[in-house]
Amino acid sequence: METSSKTARELYEHIKSNPTRPRFGFGRKPMLINIDLQNAYTRVGEYATAYESDPRQIEYVNQLVSLFRARQLPIVWTYVAYMESGEDCGLWGTRTNTPDSLQNIKVGSARSELDSRLDVDRQLDIIINKRMASAFFETNLRSLMTWHGCDTIILTGGSTSGCIRATVVDGLSNGYRVIVPEQCVADKHESPHFANLYDIAIKYGDVVSVEEVVKQLEAHRGNT
Repeated sequence: METSSKTARELYEHIKSNPTRPRFGFGRKPMLINIDLQNAYTRVGEYATAYESDPRQIEYVNQLVSLFRARQLPIVWTYVAYMESGEDCGLWGTRTNTPDSLQNIKVGSARSELDSRLDVDRQLDIIINKRMASAFFETNLRSLMTWHGCDTIILTGGSTSGCIRATVVDGLSNGYRVIVPEQCVADKHESPHFANLYDIAIKYGDVVSVEEVVKQLEAHRGNT
């Protein structure tokens, strides 16, 4: 095992400036998948579980949403919420049982609601209640990718070290190109955030600037 005195941020910044692997690149048709941008994780100062990496994250996400919508490309929002019993959280919900614990984000609660600052169209967008880390686990996301003819995922949300990473790995495992706009993902702590951006960039997907994603979308000819 190699050792280093560099922080996770420094390791990520180094690989970003000196890439060792070619990118997978943008494919023919993307789907925008926004992971768990719900109050429990976005309302910093209101919920102990909330976090922020880039203060403009929601603004950037809305920019991508606008571009996707203008091109009639599919938009997905996921959120986590559980039964009153919490049993659908399974083993994941057995480690703690506090008001802030995962299994205590109840269906219909304020913590489960998508952040009101987001540009969500409940008539046109796809909204998925997921219960585990990956957006692919026991959801219809793969069939939606097939139905819409999508070969590329643009992924936003949180957390970078949890649900983002899990969805990236499953996306690649299912044969999709996965693009992570760096400013559009967040985590509770700096070290896991940058450590996982590093891992994603060298193993599982492309980590790029939101500006690059915007440029690619602006060149996209629409829902073809």
